[in-house]
Amino acid sequence: MFSGIIEDKARVRKNLKTSEGYRLTVESEALSKDARVGDSISVNGVCLTVIEVRGKSVSFDIMRETLHKTNLSGVYSGELVNLEKSLKVGDRVSGHFVTGHVDCIGKIRAITKRTNDYAMDIEFPIDKLAYLTEKGSVAIDGVSLTIAEINGNYLRVCLIPLTLKATNLGARKIGDSVNIEFDILSKYSLRNKSIAEEKDKIDIDFLKEHGFF
Repeated sequence: MFSGIIEDKARVRKNLKTSEGYRLTVESEALSKDARVGDSISVNGVCLTVIEVRGKSVSFDIMRETLHKTNLSGVYSGELVNLEKSLKVGDRVSGHFVTGHVDCIGKIRAITKRTNDYAMDIEFPIDKLAYLTEKGSVAIDGVSLTIAEINGNYLRVCLIPLTLKATNLGARKIGDSVNIEFDILSKYSLRNKSIAEEKDKIDIDFLKEHGFF
């Protein structure tokens, strides 16, 4: 479990294809100081397991399923990625609860500079619309953000200068792919609503139709 508050903006040293997927190595002095093999680290919002620490370099294996559902197969040497260590019991959650399980890939369609911030418009699959709520939370490449607007299958987030400086979102361009994880509380709420609606459908006619009488 993570909070969406990025601890380091690190450069990719290499992202090599293997028989099982990819091996991603990043250079992070901040992370490598206390990272251990087996630790869970959020990389661009994806929960990965540390498989090697060597000097300032930390390596992860990325399996095919993860490659299919995230943008990690496309990261290249020199690219910036967002890193966050998993939460400890008792840690302050300054963002929101982020699981590191990406729901979908989005595309940046517009970046607009405004007086005090930047507005970023991101296209997402329309079948995920039910998970979104204006003023609700969303993780973009692992960064905890508030949804400012929803327009069809576009969502807008606003990025303050601190976020642009502390994360890789300051280097993102129109057309770039980003990992999206919707708020877990919204997903549970939607699921509970669906279950409640299904229970409401159970009546005498339903039971007869399914052989209970």
